[in-house]
Amino acid sequence: MFTIGDFARLGRVSVRMLRHYDAVGLLPPAHVDPGTGYRSYTAAQLHRLNRLVALKDLGLTLEQVRVVLDEELSAEQLHGMLSLRRAELRQQILADTARLRRVEARLHAIEREGAMPTDDVVVKSVPSARVARLTATAASYGPEDVGPVIQPLYPELMARVERAGVPITGYGIATYEPAEGDAVLVRAGFTVSAEPSDAHDFEVVDLPALPQAATIVHRGPMDDVDATYQAVAQWIEANGYRQNGYAREVYLHYGHGDPADWVTELQLEITKP
Repeated sequence: MFTIGDFARLGRVSVRMLRHYDAVGLLPPAHVDPGTGYRSYTAAQLHRLNRLVALKDLGLTLEQVRVVLDEELSAEQLHGMLSLRRAELRQQILADTARLRRVEARLHAIEREGAMPTDDVVVKSVPSARVARLTATAASYGPEDVGPVIQPLYPELMARVERAGVPITGYGIATYEPAEGDAVLVRAGFTVSAEPSDAHDFEVVDLPALPQAATIVHRGPMDDVDATYQAVAQWIEANGYRQNGYAREVYLHYGHGDPADWVTELQLEITKP
């Protein structure tokens, strides 16, 4: 048998927790000395301790843990529960990380309010471009909705274009169109040299030329694009223009190497009222 201290070390829990589990009847010691009150445990009890701690980490209350332990789940059943919880926790970490990036982007935009340089805005005409593209729908234009939709589109589009033997001739171009309610059509494209064809499992279309566009280069991942968008907004308002529709995003260098070095050109069609 093991003393409570040794058993705690073997099970990688605290003595305090073992005493608590004993008090609530979840893991009583194998033996209690009637004279000294010292608790002793057996190695076989590690089996129950492992399950107890695992179920507690799943988020179950101690009463729920008691019910599950009394049902004596098999190792396979417990492994399945833990695997599901692990997947949930990983998804939560990804969601929280994305939320943190969005908060940091907003804070960055707030810090630059009133001091955003607008001299980087260039007005130019944008020629038409032939693109292969895939389309999906995002619940809104917010980065929390657009990001998870557009990110898988590009590798899927590239794979389809390569299978079709269609040469990619230039940059990736993302465009957006309004859908029902707050939803947005997300169109991920690559410039290509190909004729439109029903034989492809992707569209080949010509993006119309923009006679006049306010353009600006954004450096870094698109999660941090808010301040750049707001710089363009200040320039458009200050110069008496009106924006037409969503911006085009031209990925000049994106998805490879250090994200701080990624380069995207934002193209916003503008007109005079």
